[in-house]
Amino acid sequence: MKQLKTPINIFWFRRDLRLDDNIGFYEALTSEHPVLPLFIFDTEILEDLPEDDARVTFIFDALQNMRTILQKEHGSSLALYQGKPLTIYKQLVKDYDVAAVFTNHDYEPYAQERDAEIKEFLSKNNIAFHSFKDQVIFEKNEVVKKDGDPYVVYTPYMKIWKEKFKTIDLKIFTTNSHLHNLVENTELPNLSLSDLGFKKASQKIANYELTPSLIQDYEKTRNFPAQDSTSRLGPHLRFGTVSIRKMMKKAIAEKNEIFWQELIWREFFMQILWHFPHTATESFKPKYDRIEWLNNEENFKRWCDGTTGYPLVDAGMRQLNATGFMHNRVRMLVGSFLCKHLLIDWRWGEAYFAEKLHDYEMASNVGNWQWVAGCGVDAAPYFRIFNPTTQIEKFDKDLKYITTWVPEFQELSYPDKMVDHKEARLRCLETYKRALE
Repeated sequence: MKQLKTPINIFWFRRDLRLDDNIGFYEALTSEHPVLPLFIFDTEILEDLPEDDARVTFIFDALQNMRTILQKEHGSSLALYQGKPLTIYKQLVKDYDVAAVFTNHDYEPYAQERDAEIKEFLSKNNIAFHSFKDQVIFEKNEVVKKDGDPYVVYTPYMKIWKEKFKTIDLKIFTTNSHLHNLVENTELPNLSLSDLGFKKASQKIANYELTPSLIQDYEKTRNFPAQDSTSRLGPHLRFGTVSIRKMMKKAIAEKNEIFWQELIWREFFMQILWHFPHTATESFKPKYDRIEWLNNEENFKRWCDGTTGYPLVDAGMRQLNATGFMHNRVRMLVGSFLCKHLLIDWRWGEAYFAEKLHDYEMASNVGNWQWVAGCGVDAAPYFRIFNPTTQIEKFDKDLKYITTWVPEFQELSYPDKMVDHKEARLRCLETYKRALE
């Protein structure tokens, strides 16, 4: 027997942890039935994470803030569940008279499989499943070549993206105005971090900063890690605590093309992963999977620990380990060093970043790792190998960033260089050439 005879709609929060300008939530709230909002802590995703994962704490805190607002101001709440989504939905349709489930699109391979499974189950129970575009401006096949093929080079994609953008009305959805259509119940299921098997993380995900001056100065300052003038917007876009439409409007208002293009890069990689889901685990260019990686575990550990003997590489890795963040310019260098100096498979580095980065997003992480390895779309040619010493002269000549993270870099205790740059470069070129012939 179902607990409620009155039909309800469900809104399923995932990568959209905000109450306003949330398209799927808006569509649910403006439908004919009251809405039960919920979030599922998916055990498929949680089971491999460390117990003090900062991203879990961030998600948990965002959800509790939303619950508090809904309870205090709207006589409702947000239901929290833990388990496999299909199992949860089997219980929900027993507990409630569910008319429809609303949510927003997720483009990663696992998410698409999960949603297909949920949709099929709901369909068998005569329950509609409505999903909406929310976390991007353009998705899937919306920016493609005239023949319908996807762009695999960023610059032409970006140009068409901008042309298409001129033709749309970037509407902000006033979701907040419709919260009166929620199910009235402040006692919906809740969970604590310990219920989930986690504890409060010692690392904290920083608030984002998107001031006019940061956007205006972005081109001048973005390449210098000591200045730390990046927006820290990544985790907030990843988990949807901010709206991409509002962020895009801010970027455009300041008329800064470079910052705007960073947001377009994110959408470029997301459509690549959607069109080519195999790239999550395989090279976009198959012949690159013939490379004979050395995959030396001791060398990999030194790279992870930031003890390679190359100060800028080590500074980046130590910043990542200590804070869950690494400056974008340095990410390119440490990635190139792993793949090309140490001949370690890009997938090892991608997995390490997935574990450590607060702003980890599969599409961008995979896309950028394949870029530095030379095996992806729009990739750096394999013979472009960053010199980790001359990069210091370009981007940290005052040694401020290095001194912050590798204070002992001029002392006898600092390790010798793992590899000689010239020798490693030649070895890389020979190895790649053998695989690609």
